[in-house]
Amino acid sequence: MEKLKENVKIDLAPIDLSGHENIEIFGAREHNLKNIDTVIPRNKLVVITGISGSGKSSLAFDTIYAEGQRRYMESFSAYARSFIGDMERPDVDKINGLSPVISIEQKTTSKNPRSTVGTLTEIYDFLRLFYARAGEAYSYNTGKKMIRQSEDQVIDHLIENFEGKKLILLAPVVKGRKGHYRELFVQIRKMGFTKVRIDGVVLDMEPKMQVDRYKTHDIEIVVDRIIAKKEDRYRIAQSVKTAMTHGKGVIMVRDEEGTVHHFSKYLMDPESGLSYDEPAPNSFSFNSPYGACPSCNGLGKVEEISREAVIPDDKLSISRGGIAPLGDYRDIWIFKKIEAILKRYKVSLSTPIKNIPEEVMHTLLYGDDVAVAVSSKKYPGTEWNTKFEGIISFLEKQKDEGTEKTRKWIEDFMSVKTCPECNGARLKKESLHFKIAEKNISELAQMDIDTLWDWFENLEERLTDKQKIIATEVLKEIRKRIGFLLDVGLNYLMLDRPLRTLSGGEAQRIRLATQIGTQLVGVLYIMDEPSIGLHQRDNVKLIKALQDLRDIGNTIIVVEHDKDMMLASDYIIDIGPGAGRHGGNVVAAGEPDSFLSQGSTTADYLKGFKKIEVPKERREGNGEKLVLKGAKGNNLKNVTLKLDLGKMICITGVSGSGKSTLIHETLFPILNQYFFRSRKTPMEYDSFEGIKNIDKVIEVDQSPIGRTPRSNPATYTGVFSDIRSLFTELPEAKIRGYKPGRFSFNVKGGRCETCEGAGMKLIEMDFLPNVHVPCETCKGKRYNRETLEVRYKGKSISDVLDMTVEQAVEFFEHMPKILRKIQTLNDVGLGYISLGQHATTLSGGEAQRVKLATELSKKDTGKTLYILDEPTTGLHFQDIQHLLDVLNRLVDKGNTVLVIEHNMDVVKVADHVIDLGPEGGDKGGMIIAEGTPEKVAKSTKGYTAKFLRDELAIS
Repeated sequence: MEKLKENVKIDLAPIDLSGHENIEIFGAREHNLKNIDTVIPRNKLVVITGISGSGKSSLAFDTIYAEGQRRYMESFSAYARSFIGDMERPDVDKINGLSPVISIEQKTTSKNPRSTVGTLTEIYDFLRLFYARAGEAYSYNTGKKMIRQSEDQVIDHLIENFEGKKLILLAPVVKGRKGHYRELFVQIRKMGFTKVRIDGVVLDMEPKMQVDRYKTHDIEIVVDRIIAKKEDRYRIAQSVKTAMTHGKGVIMVRDEEGTVHHFSKYLMDPESGLSYDEPAPNSFSFNSPYGACPSCNGLGKVEEISREAVIPDDKLSISRGGIAPLGDYRDIWIFKKIEAILKRYKVSLSTPIKNIPEEVMHTLLYGDDVAVAVSSKKYPGTEWNTKFEGIISFLEKQKDEGTEKTRKWIEDFMSVKTCPECNGARLKKESLHFKIAEKNISELAQMDIDTLWDWFENLEERLTDKQKIIATEVLKEIRKRIGFLLDVGLNYLMLDRPLRTLSGGEAQRIRLATQIGTQLVGVLYIMDEPSIGLHQRDNVKLIKALQDLRDIGNTIIVVEHDKDMMLASDYIIDIGPGAGRHGGNVVAAGEPDSFLSQGSTTADYLKGFKKIEVPKERREGNGEKLVLKGAKGNNLKNVTLKLDLGKMICITGVSGSGKSTLIHETLFPILNQYFFRSRKTPMEYDSFEGIKNIDKVIEVDQSPIGRTPRSNPATYTGVFSDIRSLFTELPEAKIRGYKPGRFSFNVKGGRCETCEGAGMKLIEMDFLPNVHVPCETCKGKRYNRETLEVRYKGKSISDVLDMTVEQAVEFFEHMPKILRKIQTLNDVGLGYISLGQHATTLSGGEAQRVKLATELSKKDTGKTLYILDEPTTGLHFQDIQHLLDVLNRLVDKGNTVLVIEHNMDVVKVADHVIDLGPEGGDKGGMIIAEGTPEKVAKSTKGYTAKFLRDELAIS
């Protein structure tokens, strides 16, 4: 045995668990990939690029990430896998050297209103801990600092401050509650106490004693009557202890003058007697009943029936539909009731609402205690003699108790307002009165990250000695995480900003900052365009953050089109050469220097051999304007926005400078209310001029065109209705008597009933996001066998949905009505997507271009304002050129295109540029330069001018 031990050697040297210097991919065929082999160096920053639809995401997410996720699932026990099923293997021969994979995509932003920047980054969790352990409590009644007192401190206080005086020691048992308390008085008598103090009056205990059950009462047990003397310390101590026990840590002392003094071993205001529970981290959580504001349940907002929505036009009378939920007059009970009430005040149903006295309208909307007899022609001889509930009161009740259909109807009359109880702070008032360095936790959550960083700098100098000891470790974690947010250019965000209000790029960079904070090593990170929504100034910070993540020992794969990111990377893979079936090959790969010499389309743009040309002349516009004065929403500083119509206008500025607030939250809601009677209220502004100079407004944003597989480009653009009509006219369909509904996958008849026309079935995963798998009956074709037998040019309706836009343009070339809509999809660079592609698989940029194509296919009037939010998302240099051609076509017809954009290729070709800044958050919100790109480039303010000078080659 000893010899055996001598021969065993233990090597403690580090082991390379991967065994590979590269990630090797062989035979990748997922989607449009053409059986490609490629190598990705490990522990490097690798960019996968190529034109839209070339296969970048297929390689990065659908092949590498999907295989990494599948292998992770295989590591689960057989028991766990029985719950979640087996994941399908991506279509690839082999992948070597694959590390554990983490995907950071744009689509995974939480829609939960409770998810905020603070909760996702964990900064708010550390703040909760900080306040629970180091926060100082203040009374919300008097503003005085609250104190704790032990039994010994209370005894010393009584002897020192009331020496020789008569005192009554009271133990509070009921505070501000209704009830008769018969059983409580019986219990007090059994404990041997002979007196109680009820609502400030000391009374002798009596058998069957009780109080008025409908009134609010304060009840204290009279524990002892003492004279505060040093020699009676033992008796005083025993009485204080007894009072503390029955008062659950609280004691009241009444002196000779009748003044009551409060003492507590917990937090208490000595002046008013107000006490708080001991603070815990969940006392500061708006997701916990211990911390959330009871009025809004921690949301900071409340929904209420809006009087403005119930009475949209007070010039109308009630009989003419002035009260929107009731509509026009009918011979029904409610109108008879209202008529009877109005008669009391000598007004009628035909009186314009604005002429009805306010007290009468208040009665109609919120109810009346006076019963009114009502009869109806419908039910002769029948009378109702009831109190009137009030229309808004009734709607409020139905909102909580009505059917789903009723609740949906009531939503039309609802508006969201800041919670009046907590003023949007989300927490109950006790939690908001714990302070550190004169700030409560909500005030910190409402600071932007820059301001928050400054507040935490040298915080120790403003803390007490006790707080310093508690804060050391917590502050280290908070500062580290705030630093990561600064590193990825999110200095303008606030911790209480809901995640659902963030753009895809912002949410992705927050998750990136969170990942940097985890300090994992040996991980493969895959990211989808993290530079979206980021000004060129902040690109440097993002690239540095990715490089830092790489330097601690991780591999970073970024699907990206940004020039700076490519040139700063360690390795570039270009997929192409075209989109869809024309792509799917590796056309160039290597380190940046080597890549530039390989002559791909991307390399030509990077070297400047190809570029988006600056127009020789800028449009002068049509001489008319839209003028928005005094915009003050969020961080806007009383901005006046002037838009010259008939131009392509670009709104730019660093992230958080106020672009979205100005355009999406102020300008668009104003126009949308005017043209389409939208209920969304614009943010604060003074006045608006020139609205008659346009005839409609169209906002083309990046929200999905649908959230289920049933939505697709064909249904969204409306071309599918025309295609179904075409199939209905075919001889085979006429013989069988098929109507257009037969070719719809949303109604019974022609669809596959197993998947109900979705083509996919939803598999609910217990531990992971839900997964859609092809239907086993129709194999994803959506229709039943009989429907698929009807063919046009040899193609079934399912075959048409499977066609790419490019193929459909050729297939329907002799059908002008269908061709017009499909051609516009092709024109905006979406030739590679299929007509029936599930909406859930489209990127934000693709969804935006589907919307743009839909608007383009409509007949325009030449007086339309189009608003686009970062339309270059997901676009290669070559795609941007196609997009600009489309936008220029719109402007050339007389329309106005307003683009929010950071991409310098778009900014430099605009007719007019408006630059906001100079910084993000509170330091932004001003127009710092405007005019032609050449004029803005000469500005000395902000950051856009510098990058624009480089792009226009202006010295």
